[in-house]
Amino acid sequence: MKTLIIIAIILVVIVAYAGMYNSLVKYRNRAREFSSQIDVQLERRTDLIPNLVETVKGYAKHEKETLSNVVNLRNSINNASSLQDKVEADSALTGALRQVFALAENYPDLKANQEFSQLMEELSNTENKVSYARQAYNSQVQAYDTALQTFPRNIIAGIHGFKEMDFLQIPDADKEAPKVKF
Repeated sequence: MKTLIIIAIILVVIVAYAGMYNSLVKYRNRAREFSSQIDVQLERRTDLIPNLVETVKGYAKHEKETLSNVVNLRNSINNASSLQDKVEADSALTGALRQVFALAENYPDLKANQEFSQLMEELSNTENKVSYARQAYNSQVQAYDTALQTFPRNIIAGIHGFKEMDFLQIPDADKEAPKVKF
């Protein structure tokens, strides 16, 4: 009878250990999935930029500096080495795209161009998807990091080398309220 109790206790410990280990793997993989979704949406957005630049070029020939800036910022997203660097580059690109969209006010023909309108809408939708993916990523990182820090998972995490993940930070420039002129 004692042997059965000992075997039962050992099995419970093994099952609990495996369950905690598997939950850590699940949290980490979900965070990686959301990180990947951010990459997918950023890539989708950068793929739209050449079409936007070509569309605007035909209407705003003397706006080359603005368009060059957009292309350079697009390339900086593709060349970024970390997710946080991509987010910061994307933030700079968002500001540059606002300038391009503002050009439409100076060029009524551009504003009326159906392709330009569709590109603006698609870029706006993609920005919403990027924002959602960032939020989902940070939420999952919070759940993962909490799981790593709570007992007894912290012991299992230490044994198996699980490491905390970093939250995506909003670039300081984006934290400032926009200045409105009257």
